Amino acid sequence: MSVGLVLGVLVCGGAAAVIRFLVSRALPAGPGRLPLGVLIVNVVGALVGGVVLGLAERAAVSLELRLILLTGVCGGLTTFSTWSVETVELLLRGRWRAGAVNLVGTLLLGFLACGAGYLLARSG
Repeated sequence: MSVGLVLGVLVCGGAAAVIRFLVSRALPAGPGRLPLGVLIVNVVGALVGGVVLGLAERAAVSLELRLILLTGVCGGLTTFSTWSVETVELLLRGRWRAGAVNLVGTLLLGFLACGAGYLLARSG
């Protein structure tokens, strides 16, 4: 493992975390409201992950770049723990519909975005 790889993950992960923070602030959830900002960053992260997987299959990205993009960018951008907490908070507030939309929407859109990214990168 090289210093450059570690620095790449550090810088990209930090930048992606700042983007996640800004999106969450631009689209605040508020008590009992759908956390749209977290949904968006998770779906975008899934799309990026799918693109990276598709490119890696064609050997269009190096192992190092794959690690930087998946661990740094996707890891910094997406947030499973925040999504989980916000979903539970919705359910605890009796917002069953919003909780279900957040749960199913994130999973479904995330898988669709990842698959679409993979297919786009693979076909190129």
